[in-house]
Amino acid sequence: MAHKTTYTRITAKIMLTTLFITLISAYTYSEYMKKNAIATLAHIDAKKTSMLIFESLYSAMQRGWSKDDLNEIINRLNTVDENMEVNVYRSSIVANLYGDIAKDKKARESAPAVKEAMIGKESLNISNMDYINYHYPVIAKDACLKCHTNSKIGDTLGVISISYPVDELKISLTQMINFFIIFIAAFSLVIFLAIFIELDQYLIKPIKNFSNAIKNITNSNDMTKRVEVNDNIEEIDSIKDVFNTMLDSIEHQFYFDNLTGLQNRRRLTERLELKNSSFLMIINIDSFQEINDLYGDDSGDKLLQEFANFLQTLVPEDGSLYRLHSDEFAYLCQKGMDLKEFTTFASFVSDKISNKSFKLDSNGEVSLSATMGLAYGTSMLLVNADTALVVAKKTKKHFLLYDESMAMAKEYEKNFSWTKRLKKAIDENRIVPLFQPIVDAKTKKIVKYESLMRMVDEENIHIAPIHFLELAKRNKLYHQLTKIMIEKTFEKFKDSSYLVSINISVEDILNKDIYNFIINKLASTKMGDRIVFEIIESEGIENFDEVIKFINEVKEFGARVSIDDFGTGYSNFEYLMKLKVDYIKIDGSMIKNIDTNKNSQMITQTIVEFAKKMNIQTVAEFVYSKNIFDKIVELDVDFAQGYYFGEPSEHIE
Repeated sequence: MAHKTTYTRITAKIMLTTLFITLISAYTYSEYMKKNAIATLAHIDAKKTSMLIFESLYSAMQRGWSKDDLNEIINRLNTVDENMEVNVYRSSIVANLYGDIAKDKKARESAPAVKEAMIGKESLNISNMDYINYHYPVIAKDACLKCHTNSKIGDTLGVISISYPVDELKISLTQMINFFIIFIAAFSLVIFLAIFIELDQYLIKPIKNFSNAIKNITNSNDMTKRVEVNDNIEEIDSIKDVFNTMLDSIEHQFYFDNLTGLQNRRRLTERLELKNSSFLMIINIDSFQEINDLYGDDSGDKLLQEFANFLQTLVPEDGSLYRLHSDEFAYLCQKGMDLKEFTTFASFVSDKISNKSFKLDSNGEVSLSATMGLAYGTSMLLVNADTALVVAKKTKKHFLLYDESMAMAKEYEKNFSWTKRLKKAIDENRIVPLFQPIVDAKTKKIVKYESLMRMVDEENIHIAPIHFLELAKRNKLYHQLTKIMIEKTFEKFKDSSYLVSINISVEDILNKDIYNFIINKLASTKMGDRIVFEIIESEGIENFDEVIKFINEVKEFGARVSIDDFGTGYSNFEYLMKLKVDYIKIDGSMIKNIDTNKNSQMITQTIVEFAKKMNIQTVAEFVYSKNIFDKIVELDVDFAQGYYFGEPSEHIE
C-alpha cells in the first residue's frame, strides 16, 4: 500500500526545500558579488595608490633628483606598510635615453604582467582573493616630452607595480555578505512560518475538521447527521454545502419511497425502535395485483401515487405516513389519540377509501377497498399490526386491532404448516441421514460416524431436526422418524467396517414398538458390533430399570452405548455409574470455547478423569478449529467430532 502523507508534511517539505534553495542561491550569488566587488574596489584602490605614487615620483623628478633619489623614495614608500610592496620599472624608451637597469630589463622580458603594462594595459591580479598585484602603466603626456625627448604622447614610459593584501576589504565584504545571508535566511524563515501558520489555520485545519466531521457521521451510522464546520472559508463552506446536499439526497433515497415520496419501511422501523407509546395502522389495498394485471404496471404506479396523496389528506398532521412495500402503507401516531379514537379513525379511513374513485388516466376510474391491521403499545408494533392485518384478511374484516389470541392463532398456523410439510416429507421418503466423521484424537483417523437426521424440502435443502422434532413428538410422528433413521443407517453401513452412532431417546427405549424394532434389526443384520446407540435427552432418567435392560440386551448383540451431551450436574455422574455405557459425548457448550475458557477446561478435565476411572471413552463434539482440537488432545479426550474434520454428508469413506 502506498505511503500516505499529510498537507502539513507537504507544506513543511515545500517550505524547507524552498528555504534551502533560497539559502544556496543567496550564498552562491553573494560569493559572486563578493568576488566582483573585491575586484572592482581593488582595481580602483590600487589605481589611486599607483597614481599617488607616480605623482610623488614625478615631483621628485621635476626637481632633478637622481635615480638613487627615486629609489630612496620607493624604499621609503615600502616601509609605510609592511604588507605593501612598490616597484617602478622603466620602459625601453627611457632606458635608451638614460641607460638601462638590470632589474627593469629582466622585468620587461620575463614578467607577463609587466610586459602587458608596458604596452599600455593595466594589469590587476588578485591571488586567491587574498593579495592584489596591480601594474599601472605610466603614459607619456605633453609635459613628459621635455625630459623624454625620444618619446611621444601615448608612449609607455614605465610601470608602477603595487602589491598588498585585501584583508580589510575582504573582511568588510564578508561581514556584509554574511549579514545579508543571515538576513535572507531569517526573513525567509519568518515569511515561511507566517505562510505555514496561515495555511494551517485556513487550509489544513479546516480540511481536518471537515474530514473528522465526515468520519463522525460514518461511525455513527446516522443518516440524519450533517457536516457542521464553521471556519469562515468560502471554499470549505462550498464543499460542505455540496457534501450535505449529497447526504440529503442519500438520506432521501434511504428513507423515502421513490414512487410516492412517502417515508419507507426503514424509517418506520427506526422510529419504532425508540419504543415510544404509539398507535400503528397498516393499510393494505385489496386485490391490487389484479389491477396491475388488468391495466398494467404504469397505471398501477399512478394509482399508488394517487392513493398515497389521498391518504395524506386523511391523516392528522401529528402522525406520519409510510409506504412499506408495493400496495401496503402504514400510519404511525405517537400522540394526540386514545385507543377508542384510533379505532374510530381506522373506520373513518376505511369508509373514505371505499367511497373514493381513483382515476386511471384515459382508462377511466377504479374503486378500491383496503384491509387494515392495528396495534398499539411500545414494542412489537409492526409484527403485531401485520398479524392483525393477516387475521383481518382471513376473516374478511375491514380492520382489526391486535390481541394476544392472534399470536396463538399464528403459532397454530405455523405448527399446522410444519406438520403438513413433515408428513409430506415422510410420505415422499425425504427423511434422510447425513453422516459426520468422528476421529481418533491421537491419530486423526476416522474411526466412526454419527448418523444425523435431516428433512429434505422441496428445494432440496437439508433442514435440521431442531425445526420439526418437537412438533413430530406432539403429532405422534417421532417414533416413525426413529424407525426411518435406524432402517436407512443400517442399510448404509451394511458393507462398511466403520462404527456408526444412531441417536435414540429414552422415549424411544420406553416405546415397545421401537424397542422390539431395534432388537429385531440387530438380530437380523448381525451388525451389532458396528452399531453405537447414542442416548439423547438422558438428563433426569426415571425408568432406570428399562434403560439398563435395553443396554444389556443390545450389548448381547455386540452393540455399544453412548451418552450424548454429558454435562456437570450431579445426576449425570450418578446415572453414569448405574449405566454400563461405552462412551460419553461431552456437552458441546463446553467444547466450543474450550481453547479460551478456563472453566470449560477444568470441567472437561474432571469429566475425562472420571470417565477413565470408569473405563469409559470420551468424545468431544463442536471441534471446529485447530486450537480447540489441540486443547482436547492436551486434556486427553479420546475422540473428536466437528466441522474441523468434516461436515455432515450423505457419503462415507
